[in-house]
Amino acid sequence: MKTQELLLNAIRKQLNDGVSVIDEIAQILNISYDASHRRVSNKSKFSIDEAVALSAHFKISMDNLFKNEQKIVLEKTKTIAQIADYESYFSEIATKIHLNPKEETTLYYSAKDIPIFYTIGGSILSKFKMYVWYNIMTENPVIAFEKFNIENSLLSETSKINAILNNVKVIEIWNDTTINSSLLQIIYYFESGFLSYGTSKILLEEIKTIIQSLESKCENPSDNYQIYYNELLILNNNVLFSSKSSKQVFIPYNMLGYFTTKNEKVTSEINSYFQNQLKNSKSLQSSGKKEQKMFFNKMLQKIDFYSKKIESFVLD
Repeated sequence: MKTQELLLNAIRKQLNDGVSVIDEIAQILNISYDASHRRVSNKSKFSIDEAVALSAHFKISMDNLFKNEQKIVLEKTKTIAQIADYESYFSEIATKIHLNPKEETTLYYSAKDIPIFYTIGGSILSKFKMYVWYNIMTENPVIAFEKFNIENSLLSETSKINAILNNVKVIEIWNDTTINSSLLQIIYYFESGFLSYGTSKILLEEIKTIIQSLESKCENPSDNYQIYYNELLILNNNVLFSSKSSKQVFIPYNMLGYFTTKNEKVTSEINSYFQNQLKNSKSLQSSGKKEQKMFFNKMLQKIDFYSKKIESFVLD
């Protein structure tokens, strides 16, 4: 099938019954009905700019259309260069993960760090994570955490993400190192003088609350949440959204930046990778009380260790 017909077929699949593909294309490309008709009937060709515009409007992956197995088209999330970029970043994420309410969607998360949806919102921990991301990803001079301010409007964008994720089935893979980076970030900024003693202790308590909430979920199993423990896997913060009709993957390229794609081959391969890792992981919901306690106690002991380290730093 010719490439233009492939694009047109992909567009037709997204239009509701009774909607004219000619009218839609004319409106999107700002061309006349006759000009659109000539393109739809293959009497004239889309320009490169027109094909890109249509693909962008209908969110059609061009590599999916043309089936190049070795080269794919990736989108990237917005770069964080200043504090104001956070709002548009999270707004973009909410748009990208917009789900079909008629389909059950499963979120798979390979948790190298505490999953981002636990650390966005109005908590001190969510503000601290943004502070860390901002300092690592920009060249701006480091300021004290207490002087780091974010707009209240940002909370509405992060709440949109959490509202979406509340309607999906979540499957997470953790290991013993998942909370390490967050704990090390707290101790680093505390010892560097950018984080106060009181705030450091609050942050550790908020991480403890997250761990305790996960333990509670294991004690009260739900079909909508599963957590697995993998002793050997080096986790990478890959995220996969999977439903019957489509899949989308988020692949990290820095601390907060992701490449995203709906490429069928890539998402299918990553889905297979997740399924294989789940087979080699322990379901904590299905484990005995002893195994559950051992996993969560390791996390809580780490938090207590850093709490005592902060206290001893003050006393020295």
